[in-house]
Amino acid sequence: MATLYQLKPRFQGLLRPLTERLADAGVTANQVTLGAAGLSVALGALLSFAGDIRPLFLLLPLFLFIRMALNAIDGMLAREHRQASKLGQYLNELCDVVSDAALALPFLFVAPFQPWAVLGFIFVSFLAEFAGVLGQAAGVGRNYAGPLGKSDRAFGIGALGFLVGFGIDFTEIFLIAFPLLTLLALATVANRVRLGVQA
Repeated sequence: MATLYQLKPRFQGLLRPLTERLADAGVTANQVTLGAAGLSVALGALLSFAGDIRPLFLLLPLFLFIRMALNAIDGMLAREHRQASKLGQYLNELCDVVSDAALALPFLFVAPFQPWAVLGFIFVSFLAEFAGVLGQAAGVGRNYAGPLGKSDRAFGIGALGFLVGFGIDFTEIFLIAFPLLTLLALATVANRVRLGVQA
């Protein structure tokens, strides 16, 4: 099933010159991974404590694009500049789920989003990434199948941040947004398990 992840090779091509300059400057893949996670947690905390200052949510779509770039850069540093390591694999997976949770949590404090729906989405997103990683344990490789991969989740959260930040009243959409994203994440879990078993 098609996901935004399929655009990654083209995106990486655009970022390759910057990645090479970072490698020349001694920047490591693990530093980029940890930096992206730290920025995600910091932004999530800022938005959580300032939930009533809705224009700040406009930072979400901008930052999520930057985070996507940082995720691509750390991967290229690891693969193309011989920085791959077992520690890096752990950091990459753990920092991704921590960052995802940190950037979704602020919606807990914004009406009319329902806390149970936001928390449910975060939990099922964890399961989706876990199902993807289990492909490695099963010997079939990391699974990035959709319909709601990491990049797709980021797009959804960024779009909601855009709407909240501009104060656009889409109450009906807001009420179904996280339940819908959760259903898509559940489909992603099922799809990744199915493809892993069939491989």
